[in-house]
Amino acid sequence: MMSNWIKRKETSVVNVGGVPIGGDNPIAIQSMTNTNTLDVLSTVNQINELQAAGADIVRVSVPGFDEAKAFKEIKSIVTIPLVADIHFDYKIAIEVADSADCLRINPGNIGKESKIKEVITAALDNDVPIRVGVNAGSLEKDLQKKYGEPNADALVESALRHVDILDRFNFDNYKMSLKASNIEMTVEAYRKISNLINQPLHLGITEAGSFRAGTVKSSIGVGMLLSEGIGDTIRISLASNPVDEIKVGWDILKSLNIRSRGVKIIACPSCSRQNFNVIEVVNELEEKLEDISEDIEVAIIGCYVNGPGESKAAEIGLTGASPKNLLYVDGIPDKKISSENLVKEIEEKVREKLSLRSSQDIIARG
Repeated sequence: MMSNWIKRKETSVVNVGGVPIGGDNPIAIQSMTNTNTLDVLSTVNQINELQAAGADIVRVSVPGFDEAKAFKEIKSIVTIPLVADIHFDYKIAIEVADSADCLRINPGNIGKESKIKEVITAALDNDVPIRVGVNAGSLEKDLQKKYGEPNADALVESALRHVDILDRFNFDNYKMSLKASNIEMTVEAYRKISNLINQPLHLGITEAGSFRAGTVKSSIGVGMLLSEGIGDTIRISLASNPVDEIKVGWDILKSLNIRSRGVKIIACPSCSRQNFNVIEVVNELEEKLEDISEDIEVAIIGCYVNGPGESKAAEIGLTGASPKNLLYVDGIPDKKISSENLVKEIEEKVREKLSLRSSQDIIARG
């Protein structure tokens, strides 16, 4: 559910394989496979892992015609919408237009307008959207010369060139991204383009870096834009397992109260007042509850200073105390449990509560 402190810009809607992007639809989370596309089995397995982690859309690199053939096979096996990532050769985009749920092209390396026109025609014929992906690392040569080095205005000018071409062919079934590895440049570019076009925007800080550094950069950049109501779908670019991109994406949306999925754990940072090992318990719980996709909030607080308040506010809460810790359910003290059984007891209580909720939902639906 969208946070009431964020006023989101209402953009037009683009449909990516049954996932609506834009308007007041949920902000979609996507990632990209890093397997060899020609290795169909490995790619399908990774796509399924991403879907299980909560991905709404997955992008697959299609650098050549052999990969285009593999992409079609992959698409016939998986159930999640797939974006075909195309660079340099417009003919590859035309080749997969009949199977992809979206075509990602980069105006900086696709080439002449006549080539883009053919991609647009293929997209129209197959009723498939295009994602125009502008990237600071691959701007058109004349823009590199004009601006000297990439900046927000260069990204916006590149984007608007493509918008002009799409407009001339009356094609509005597209979304836009303007990515850089620099947070300030990226945020400024998205702010500017958001005021100039009404199409859905795909957010991301490109080449953000390692798991830790990339998570921080993406959380700041993507988080700033989302908090301003800008953005309709996100991809967190990390030099890490693509599943991590989905997890971090969800964590960003959860933190802004935009979307929620799975167990949301509220935990104290731990200190000498703790009556059990908070860090150990939280890490183990995250691992044990990773398969849960239903929304539920769990508070793990190590002592009695903030424990009761946080535990009462969560659906399930644990407050550290001596000689035994106190477990709360729906804000009411439930029972006392020893530190040795914390993870087992909390996991059981979470699953019990979700099972009860599911039964109640079934009864309510009649």
